[in-house]
Amino acid sequence: MLNFTMSGELIAFFIFAALMIGGAVLMVTLEKVVHMVVSMAVVFIGLGAMYVLLEAEFVAFVQVLIYGGAVSILMIFGIMMTKHGSEGSERPRPLYETLIAIGALSLFGLLFYAIRTTTFPQPAQFHPGEDNTMALGELLFTEYIVPFELVSILLTVAFIGAIVLARKGE
Repeated sequence: MLNFTMSGELIAFFIFAALMIGGAVLMVTLEKVVHMVVSMAVVFIGLGAMYVLLEAEFVAFVQVLIYGGAVSILMIFGIMMTKHGSEGSERPRPLYETLIAIGALSLFGLLFYAIRTTTFPQPAQFHPGEDNTMALGELLFTEYIVPFELVSILLTVAFIGAIVLARKGE
């Protein structure tokens, strides 16, 4: 029925998929917020590895740099700078957990059925020798230089505004 040949790429895919699923499950089930952020960073880094398997090196680099690093650190700083008490730390009731499990399994079954019955179009020819990072960089710094610089200015202004707002709290 199904013929799978194990290759290094397929083994790497399953390892990274298991890493991402494990990180996502830990993100939902852990109690401490800092541990949740670390498991979320594991998911982000695993997603970057998936992009490497797809030969999208630039997107993988941005994923690891921005999400795996910057967003995770930003969330940890946000957690450390805010006050949170232990009110609302009660565990959900067993009926509630059972309904959540039934809903998750139903969603999984629906998605599995939809993916198995869908006919996907054949992908376009892929040329593995192309350097997509170089082409993206040339396009970014020639045709799209003005939006690129505007985004960098906007991010700088947002960063300075966040510092000003944090200083007002003192």
